[in-house]
Amino acid sequence: MPLPKTPALAADCVVFDSNDRVLLIRRGHPPFKGQYALPGGFVEIGETVEAACRRELMEETSVKAGKLRLVGVYSAPGRDPRAHTASVVFATRVARARPAAGDDAAAAEWVANWKRLDLAFDHAVVIADAARIMGRAR
Repeated sequence: MPLPKTPALAADCVVFDSNDRVLLIRRGHPPFKGQYALPGGFVEIGETVEAACRRELMEETSVKAGKLRLVGVYSAPGRDPRAHTASVVFATRVARARPAAGDDAAAAEWVANWKRLDLAFDHAVVIADAARIMGRAR
């Protein structure tokens, strides 16, 4: 039996530092080129979602993830204008790290006022959920 056509699987990472800032990238490519977003990307064949989360975080920000905590699965059909995607989102804390943009990220930085930003995709909702779960809501 052939496999059905399904949504693309992605993994995203919400990283908080000791000052409750969130690590965000500026997207280097469409969609949402230039906008802030969470580090993340598509899961590769043979890779777990946890490994994809860690890999994408390292590739896009040069930051190593600590212990991962599941935030949730985000799968609304219109969340990505390219195609239907489902993203498994994890959160982690790091005491301190100096991010450096890599891969398809144009920039990577710690952001304190993320609630005031126009974030790509559904990432404002995702970060709010992660902040609540991680006890970081302000």
